[in-house]
Amino acid sequence: MDISIVIVDDNPGSLELLSTALARDGLVIHTASRPGAALELIRQHRPALVLTDLVMPEMTGLELLSRVMEIAPATDVVLMTAHYTTETAVEAIRKGAADYLEKPIRLAVLRERVGRLIDDARRRQALAAGGTREFEGLIGSSPRMGEMFAKIRRIAPHYRSALIQGATGTGKDLVARALHTQSGVKGQYVVLNCSAVVETLFESELFGHVKGAFTGADRDKPGLFEAATEGTLFLDEIGDMPLATQSKLLRALQNQEIQRVGSLQTRKVNVRVVAATHRNLRQAVADRQFREDLYYRLAMVEIQVPSLADRTEDIPLLTRHFIDSFAKQYRKDIRGITTRARLVLDRHAWPGNVRELENALGHACMMAEGEEIDVGDLPPAIIGGALAPAPDIAMAAAAARHTADSDASLADHERQLVANALERAKGNQSRAARALGIGRDALRYKMKKYGLL
Repeated sequence: MDISIVIVDDNPGSLELLSTALARDGLVIHTASRPGAALELIRQHRPALVLTDLVMPEMTGLELLSRVMEIAPATDVVLMTAHYTTETAVEAIRKGAADYLEKPIRLAVLRERVGRLIDDARRRQALAAGGTREFEGLIGSSPRMGEMFAKIRRIAPHYRSALIQGATGTGKDLVARALHTQSGVKGQYVVLNCSAVVETLFESELFGHVKGAFTGADRDKPGLFEAATEGTLFLDEIGDMPLATQSKLLRALQNQEIQRVGSLQTRKVNVRVVAATHRNLRQAVADRQFREDLYYRLAMVEIQVPSLADRTEDIPLLTRHFIDSFAKQYRKDIRGITTRARLVLDRHAWPGNVRELENALGHACMMAEGEEIDVGDLPPAIIGGALAPAPDIAMAAAAARHTADSDASLADHERQLVANALERAKGNQSRAARALGIGRDALRYKMKKYGLL
């Protein structure tokens, strides 16, 4: 299927240059010299992408962005300007822009950045047609994950510091690496786990030290900031960083320069910093356990990683991915999972998120003797469930364990339970989900699974 884009610029020469540079098979390009004419094209064609100048006489690019968000919210909008700053780029992206390019635009940069958006639009088409989605090692097809993928792609070329928040096991480290990869920086990706460093060694780890700075410093040693110059420094669990070190980190972020322990000389660095935490940093600021100025410096760009309970529709996709991965690792011919085992996974609360699911399936693949994982192959904690299921679901699970019913009959029984709950709730999905003891997203997944939507 062809992808359509609209290019808006009041300079005819720029329109021709951009159209020629972006031309490729499977791409339909529409051009407009006025924002009003562009809006008509957008209403008519619902393009995947709009590429617009920022300064135009009839309407600014930001005003056009707002109109596009109203007309076609799924459309990506890229702004172009000769007055680029990181602050205005991030602000435009917060308002919904997919990217922000500086004029004059080098054609190689244009093709690369716009090409990413076009490729992403093709992936969305494949997803809508029933395909799966993987983005820089992150896996998911739920709306929450799709929104996060889009945000990573949008902010990666521009951010200087970013804060990733999410529960343990959600994949914050993968999000940080995705930001690094998508940013296109040439330097290294360097990691420091703040919860694993002794307080007295923090400054030396980050900024390095000179010979004789302290007992045991028998040579000069560069720190992680220097190792990550022209690249990315990932500070995992930054909520565990001591307050004294936080003030020095803030200065390094503001000035892009560091000072080795025991040295009077400052050194310039060029480092993007990504921080991650499972803690509520706003509350930590209120409790005076985290510096407010550092929080706002990091949170200029903030990414919230959803828990597995908030994207239960991704469980089948993740299950298939982990089974394929572990089957290959263990050299076993495991091709899937039984319906009753899948039901056990569906009703588990997953407090450990994706990491817990991965560990459970790794255990199951190790234990499995046949071509499918069954209930008995799962870890006891998963079979028992971290949260007690609702009575109807518990009865269904008990029946599955103590009778010789087939997988098909169990699925039929679960479908009937969901249908009955919806009928009693008169179609109110929130009330039906509460009656079944499951989340609303889990209910919608089951409704879709059994054709009840």
